[in-house]
Amino acid sequence: MPHDVSHTEADDDRILYNLIVVRNQQAKDSEEWQKLNYDIYTLRQIRREVRSRWKRILEDLGFQREADSLLSVTKLSTISDSKNTRKAREMLLRLAEETNIFPTSWELSERYLFVVDRLIALDAAEEFFKIASRTYPKKPGVPCLADGEKELHCLPFPSP
Repeated sequence: MPHDVSHTEADDDRILYNLIVVRNQQAKDSEEWQKLNYDIYTLRQIRREVRSRWKRILEDLGFQREADSLLSVTKLSTISDSKNTRKAREMLLRLAEETNIFPTSWELSERYLFVVDRLIALDAAEEFFKIASRTYPKKPGVPCLADGEKELHCLPFPSP
């Protein structure tokens, strides 16, 4: 919810919020309401899965206690060093292109730019990438499913 302290004004948050607003304007249990409700649920599940993947890798790196705080991005979050912005963006693109840490239909989220920036500041970004590559290797022509999904659900939404 927008009043949540952990809320950030990223595109993916606005899309989710707008879906909720449109759904709430529909007659409850109508066909349109059910479709929107399914899209909202699916988007939230994808966001949870991506966050879970990042957390798993952070924990593998030894950040068991810090994983949640490293993943926490709010509207008060800042880039640690403006010189790292380009490097963080490049690393995020590499993660998206060379691993399946993000689902195929995923648009990059600004939220993870902040996380990569923190990893760069901790000198752990390259090791994170290596673990992500091993754990979620990119297999040509094989779409990435969220863990536990039996079929691919492509949504025209940006990232969680």
